[in-house]
Amino acid sequence: MPAQTPVSPERQRAGHRSTLISVAVNLGLTVAQLLIGLFAKSTALVADAIHSLSDLVSDLVVLVVNRHSHQPADDDHPYGHHRFENAASMIIGALLLSVGISMLWSSFTKLQNPELIPQVHHVALYVALTAVLAKELLFRYLLRIAKRVRSTMLAANAWHARSDAASSIVVSIGIIANLAGMPMADPLAALIVGLLIARMGWSFFYDSFHDLMDRAADDETEARILQTILSTPGVLGVHDLKTRKMGDMLWVEADLEMDGRLSIYEGHDIAHEARRRVMASEPVLDMSTHFEPVDRQPEAGVCQPQTPPNIES
Repeated sequence: MPAQTPVSPERQRAGHRSTLISVAVNLGLTVAQLLIGLFAKSTALVADAIHSLSDLVSDLVVLVVNRHSHQPADDDHPYGHHRFENAASMIIGALLLSVGISMLWSSFTKLQNPELIPQVHHVALYVALTAVLAKELLFRYLLRIAKRVRSTMLAANAWHARSDAASSIVVSIGIIANLAGMPMADPLAALIVGLLIARMGWSFFYDSFHDLMDRAADDETEARILQTILSTPGVLGVHDLKTRKMGDMLWVEADLEMDGRLSIYEGHDIAHEARRRVMASEPVLDMSTHFEPVDRQPEAGVCQPQTPPNIES
């Protein structure tokens, strides 16, 4: 079979460029939220700054992995380096989970002593609203790029930005309530932000872990692959179809049933065409096939496996 299909350079460039933009946005928000949060005595805004900082760290992880995951296969990694993306998503998930848990603990501690909660300065509200707008725009941009290049790693980073936007909305509400005379609203908002971050982190960690454990493609994708193979002239049936995730790509294995009277050359050409069709229609890195000879019975319209002849030594 031919070598694996190389990853498009456009995909790597798009990931690098979009992540650099995300780095710039998150760096600016982290500095602004942290400084203003400390000045305005807003626990919620400081928590949101930590969330933005976790976004910044995840962006740096994506930049590093985006470079290594597109390296060609080598002797140590004969299947390529695509699972660097799964590992990156798992690291991002673990990061979010740990940040969320630490924020929950900090907020819970403050809620135990409500008399020590100060009133927030109104400037914190302006920064929180600005963060909502910036993060929502960043989310829409990153998700559009992720869908265009079909990257789960970039999609994870995009939804990380959306979780930041949602948390900034909660922070804004908490600051407004605090300014209105409800001091506990600010640490309560920080508590909710911690829950959102922890939930998102667990989701990324769980999905990425299963992808690293050779999770198969979804049922709809496998059904499309099966139909594509069956539509190939000369393929009479398919069994033992297997798929496994390799980053954002798939590795496919299938036993192709063909007329047992075909020559090896003819069987090879049919298998090659089936592979070409699958790789042209789905994000498949490579497809491994096995020729299963069958007896064709036109009158019955069925195929039966062909028993190989006895070979005496």
